[in-house]
Amino acid sequence: MIAIVALLHLYFLYFEMFAWETKGPKIFRQFPKDLFTPTKTFAANQGLYNGFLAAGLFWTFFITNATWKTNIALFFLGCVAVAGIYGALTASKKIFFVQALPALIGILLVVLQMM
Repeated sequence: MIAIVALLHLYFLYFEMFAWETKGPKIFRQFPKDLFTPTKTFAANQGLYNGFLAAGLFWTFFITNATWKTNIALFFLGCVAVAGIYGALTASKKIFFVQALPALIGILLVVLQMM
């Protein structure tokens, strides 16, 4: 599940940094089309942050200490969940299902694995 969440965030990085003006209008239909070009830099900045989240999640696969691996996974999954919940509350409810729910499932699986 961590890999799925990380891959989603790599896609978000690509979309927001490199395909904002081409794919953006198709995905965010409620957003005025004339605002995609002026907001390209803002979207790219957001994409960069999604890349950092993906990097943190992928990092967990290289940590050999079980305690640290769990803590780092929970930290980055928590960051993703919070970002997804905030996005769902402020932008679109769909963000909860695309971003927050997979992270919350990941958190649940990590916690269950600890038991």
